[in-house]
Amino acid sequence: MLRITDARTGESLEAAPARRGLTRVEAHTAGAGTGALRVLLVADLLVRALELGGTPVWSVLTCERDRAELQAGAAALGIRPFEDSRDVGSGLGEAQVIHVVTEGTATPDGPTVGVAPVHGTAEGADPIALRLALLARDRAAPAALDPAVLDEARATLARWRGRVAAWARQPSRPIPDQARTRLRTAWEDDLDVPAVLDTLTWVETSPDLPDGARFETYAYADRLLGLELTRDLGTPA
Repeated sequence: MLRITDARTGESLEAAPARRGLTRVEAHTAGAGTGALRVLLVADLLVRALELGGTPVWSVLTCERDRAELQAGAAALGIRPFEDSRDVGSGLGEAQVIHVVTEGTATPDGPTVGVAPVHGTAEGADPIALRLALLARDRAAPAALDPAVLDEARATLARWRGRVAAWARQPSRPIPDQARTRLRTAWEDDLDVPAVLDTLTWVETSPDLPDGARFETYAYADRLLGLELTRDLGTPA
């Protein structure tokens, strides 16, 4: 069961308290900078994690300005579209409404996920490498972006895509129980994405895992991460 830390109280609570009940995830932003994109990215992860657990989700964006620019930037980062809060209302029988906001801004009524700001610039960066760079940092900690951080993310992304493509050429094997447990335990514990990435590193380097199992594990984890890890399947070795 996915649990999140409520930024208002510091308490841990279930993200979907009613089994199979609709959960509304509402992202709140004030502009279109990288900090706003990080808020949308965390909301996107929350939606994906809930869906992986079988919870129906309704995702909504409340944006004070620069909506079109923000939506374009979000699409480039692989963030799935959010409905416009101006075009929707409440009353669909949600079992829970979770708000995702930048830390230090006004906190809406209801469970709230806080997202720390972003420092530095990502101008000219590959969007999915930027996504990985933001994912690699705990959302409660400020994210510092500089050329070295983005270069590392780009190199990791290229290496993983190459290895996933190579592993896919081997016979498929089930996801190891230990790997599945580590992944689910990480993302269900307050969306601990850095721990998810650590698990992928363990799967990559563990000498006892068959390549087919590595492939299935990475493909499974990418349903949460959205890093297009299977993009290079079918390319020449």
